[in-house]
Amino acid sequence: MLSILGGLLLVAGAAFLVLAGLGLVRMPDVLNRIQAGTKATTLGTLLTLGGFACLRPDWALKLLLIALFILLTNPLSSQVLAHAAHRAGARQTPLANRVDRLAEDRGDAS
Repeated sequence: MLSILGGLLLVAGAAFLVLAGLGLVRMPDVLNRIQAGTKATTLGTLLTLGGFACLRPDWALKLLLIALFILLTNPLSSQVLAHAAHRAGARQTPLANRVDRLAEDRGDAS
């Protein structure tokens, strides 16, 4: 039973990782690509690690530590990338919301 659950988690994780790759190609601007890449890869990686933990219970502690590391670093790295893209003046899609809170906080907004 645990091997079936592990296989299902691996398939679900792989599906989210494929969707993350598709999101990186399909999204119109840098900030949307960061969003698609971070959220989908985090979930896909966690599901994959959960699948491996079901298949190899003796590795569960190591996989849990890897999952915690990913949960702590992925959101932080995406925030840093978004701030860097904003500071560099990355092009945004015309459909994006025109309220720029980062520029208001820095005093750049008119």
